[in-house]
Amino acid sequence: MENTFREFIFTKPNQMLKTTIINKLLYVSCFFVFFFSENINAQITINQLSIGFSQACAGDAFNSYDVTFNFSPEANLVSTNQFIIELSDASGSFASPTVVYTSAAGSVTTSPATLSFSLPTTTAGEAYKLRIKSTAPAATSSNSVAFAAYYKIQDSPFSINNLVATATFCAGGSYLLTIDNPGTGTNDSPLQYPSLTYNWYKETSPTTSVFVAAGSSLSVNVEGIYYVETNYGSCTSNSFSNRVTVNEETLTGGSNITSSQGNPFCASAGATTLSATAGNSYQWYKDGLEISGATNQTYDTNESGVYSVTINFGGCEETASIDLQTEQFTSSIDVSDIANIEQGETLLVTVTTSTTNPEYKWYLNGTMIPGADQNSYGVTEIGDYKVEVTQTSGCVITNEYLFVVDNKFPDVANIPNLISPNGDGINDTWILPQAYVSGTNTEVVVMSSIGEIVLKTNDYQNNWPVNPINFTNINPVYYYIITTQDNRIKKGSITIVK
Repeated sequence: MENTFREFIFTKPNQMLKTTIINKLLYVSCFFVFFFSENINAQITINQLSIGFSQACAGDAFNSYDVTFNFSPEANLVSTNQFIIELSDASGSFASPTVVYTSAAGSVTTSPATLSFSLPTTTAGEAYKLRIKSTAPAATSSNSVAFAAYYKIQDSPFSINNLVATATFCAGGSYLLTIDNPGTGTNDSPLQYPSLTYNWYKETSPTTSVFVAAGSSLSVNVEGIYYVETNYGSCTSNSFSNRVTVNEETLTGGSNITSSQGNPFCASAGATTLSATAGNSYQWYKDGLEISGATNQTYDTNESGVYSVTINFGGCEETASIDLQTEQFTSSIDVSDIANIEQGETLLVTVTTSTTNPEYKWYLNGTMIPGADQNSYGVTEIGDYKVEVTQTSGCVITNEYLFVVDNKFPDVANIPNLISPNGDGINDTWILPQAYVSGTNTEVVVMSSIGEIVLKTNDYQNNWPVNPINFTNINPVYYYIITTQDNRIKKGSITIVK
């Protein structure tokens, strides 16, 4: 009896404790089963998107599109739910979709709902599709109907072949049409956008054309009018080129060169552009010599000369030329390249010109002479002279004339043995015959009576004595030795008198 009581005391409470724990575990398990069961049942259904467009032609000016969808039941949406719009690839595949819109958490709670999205700038194709997904609970709609979609990243006219109007190819050859990059002027070349593709067309009438080929260039061997458009599929755009009329060339020497400023042209207004007849390739020459790197249809120059260009038409070549002249006016000067004057003499130099409103500038030894701005100038000094005469109206042109003024070398017969350097302008210097003066390479040596050399030169200017003579004696005597280029020698004395 005692043992039975002890067993009851120590055994029953443990069994009661175990029973309580098991009951609690069963309750918690049932709660979680119910909770998960409720979550499993909390689903929504999203119907197919309704799109209000048959094609999406986006660009800088417009890129916003609406879609509408229904979902149910609204009560099953979790407060953190987001709706996501996905865009397929150009073939309609969602293997790697692009997210184009994501709503804020809990922002869309009622059905039907309308959302807006924008196209990526790389969009280009005819069979895109859309679908919409939710995050809480997770659900995905069926795919939308297919539609064309393009983002027109370039939507303005552009040039091909530098805007040539006509081009030629030889029989059996071809002419290459290419999109300019960057083109001319403000041309917005579509080649700046690597994702773009292009379609070439040939006109069949003023209002119709046929597709020829795709690509950034087109080799043409059939006469016609050609142009290219950026490929935006069924979307219309302003991204198209100029028209080029391509003809088959029969070589008759008809190729020519034109000058943008005319011929003659005004060099002071800047370079003129020489343009050749359109061909496949070019090589320019000036005065018969090849101009390195001058291989374009045009060549810019500000120099006159005979310019020619060899034009390859694709299987045959032709050469054109132009004798390019700069605008000129007539003028002349009444002095020879070398003029001589005596000491104290004035030489009047005059410029005659046909231009109106001329401007004159005179220079001595590279320095502008102040106040010398008339067509005549009285020269009193030896030196290197230059005069510029400029046409100041219309085409600004300058002609210049260079001349040298030196001391005169009088044609005396004998070597004088007496001079009087007293400043009276008569017999002031020792004047030698022209055979011994400057330009003959004759050595002239003058020595004093004690053998001191006072002059030694191979370019005698008939100007000794340069410095005043010190008359310590009544009439000092000097001695000279003249040695010609062929070693003929003349010797003698010079008496100096006041």
